[in-house]
Amino acid sequence: MKILMINGCIRGGESRTWQLAREFLDAMREYAPAGIPYEYTQLDLADMDFRPLTGKFFQERQKLLEEGNRSHPRFAYAHEFAQADRILLAAPFWDLSVPAVVKLYIENISLDGITFGCNEEGMYGMCRARELIFFTTRGGVYGNGPLEQGARYLEALCGMFGIPEFRCICAEGIDARPEQAGEIMARALKEAREAGESFWGLEK
Repeated sequence: MKILMINGCIRGGESRTWQLAREFLDAMREYAPAGIPYEYTQLDLADMDFRPLTGKFFQERQKLLEEGNRSHPRFAYAHEFAQADRILLAAPFWDLSVPAVVKLYIENISLDGITFGCNEEGMYGMCRARELIFFTTRGGVYGNGPLEQGARYLEALCGMFGIPEFRCICAEGIDARPEQAGEIMARALKEAREAGESFWGLEK
């Protein structure tokens, strides 16, 4: 099984969002059944150089797609995403959505013929993953209100990519309610650990 961890936490080890992801990963590894071999890949987006699709860089991509050359090395990350069995993504709530490094990554993997396809009926997903788990923290309290566009954006992308399950593990209000910050994080860490413990349930 191929597990892809996409780390969009731009504060590195200080990130509260990464604390949630790390709690999940620790439990996932601890409870991994001996009979289920897996391949784990982690992309630390803050240390990578994803470019926006502009100018010559965009034109080169379009030419490759028009030629049907989807095996070109610049599409390697899209193939990696499409072939992952489970996808994990950690990114803080940033300007009502997610950090730019996450959006650049998504822009570079959103490829017709690799992660999604199109026909006379519209778009259809081509990704193998059955689930995407999103770890995030929000300083304010947004809930399901219109200003929360991070989890909504990623859930919509799951539909586009053909990933049937989306789950968000979130600590919200940790700056707006400082007197409750410890309790809020503790609840989210508990949820993350329980998700890591039960992660293998569908594989047994």
